[in-house]
Amino acid sequence: MKEPAGLFQSGGKRPDDCTLIPCRGGRSLAWDVTVSSTDSTVAASYLIAASYTADAVADQAADRKCSKYTELSSSHEFQPVAVESHGPLSDITVSFLGELGRKITNRSGNPLCPVFLSDS
Repeated sequence: MKEPAGLFQSGGKRPDDCTLIPCRGGRSLAWDVTVSSTDSTVAASYLIAASYTADAVADQAADRKCSKYTELSSSHEFQPVAVESHGPLSDITVSFLGELGRKITNRSGNPLCPVFLSDS
């Protein structure tokens, strides 16, 4: 699948996808997924952060995505989705999946939707 074109005027940066229908605050939601591999998680540059909390590497990856797409914030709501190959999700990803689960529950009436999103 090809990333959406035309979101940026320069730089060739493109998030993984975006909604066509406004989602948050009247703006479309754009997201970019990153998976930190096992090699990068135990790399020397991540070792100190990874020794403090299980999700530290995923949090760093999410922060990098937010910095990369700051230009997009004027037209879209940006959501990084960062996962570490050892399993942890970034805090912002956990929060997003919780919010998404609540919205799906409100629409569908199925109270298990958040559980389905959090099962791994």
